[in-house]
Amino acid sequence: MGLRKLKPNTPGQRHKIISDFSSVTAGSPEKSLTKGKSKSGGRNNSGKMTMRYIGGGHKKKYRIIDFKRDKQDIPATVKSIEYDPNRSARIALLVYADGEKRYIIAPEGLAIGSSVISGAKATPEVGNTMYLKDIPLGTTIHNIELYPGKGASIARSAGSYAQLNARDGKYAIIKMPSGEVRMILITCTATIGSVSNSEHSLTVSGKAGRSRWKGRRPRVRGVVMNPVDHPMGGGEGKSSGGHPRSRKGLPAKGYKTRSKTKASNRFIIDRRNK
Repeated sequence: MGLRKLKPNTPGQRHKIISDFSSVTAGSPEKSLTKGKSKSGGRNNSGKMTMRYIGGGHKKKYRIIDFKRDKQDIPATVKSIEYDPNRSARIALLVYADGEKRYIIAPEGLAIGSSVISGAKATPEVGNTMYLKDIPLGTTIHNIELYPGKGASIARSAGSYAQLNARDGKYAIIKMPSGEVRMILITCTATIGSVSNSEHSLTVSGKAGRSRWKGRRPRVRGVVMNPVDHPMGGGEGKSSGGHPRSRKGLPAKGYKTRSKTKASNRFIIDRRNK
């Protein structure tokens, strides 16, 4: 897995740095695990634009990912590592001993032919999914459940991982990718290792058109709007805009908006790093 810097044959390629896709082994997805994905263009069911700067982009098919890993104590073999246009990480196609196929988020170091398993019988090896009560302390983990049986929701993007620091009663204490230290029930599951494609953060688009391929339209700054549209808009000539604020008037740059009475506050031991 590495990066590729292009020759400046065109202005858009001068600063472009992209993945070399050396870890990807299959060109087309497993048909039984894909489904169509329609575009909203940022509009809701009545046609009103509710999200700006969304629209266009290349057609994608959604790959159905197994975030629950609920096929327990049945070994599976990795058939291929594939590209997924819907996420930054690579995905792996598993073929279980009973013949069923499923996609998972591919961890770093998972190779074709590797065997993975989930459940109480699993050992702490890359790609195996275990309960937090069974994982050795200090292990690097990803694909973590927040509620038992709901499916993984934490540390799923390229290169991300968390660390299991301690256990206290029915809770495991986990250091999240953001630096936040949080308690999660030990009956939740997590996958061993870190997420693949860690170089994703080093890629450079090279041109504005690549954002359009991804379905992202140009974002308009608040300071160039009129006062009716944004608190930082208006003014004669090029104005600075004053104190940074959101479109709704809430101060940006460090203003805390989290409720002091939020129920999950008691599970957070240490807030995230700035």
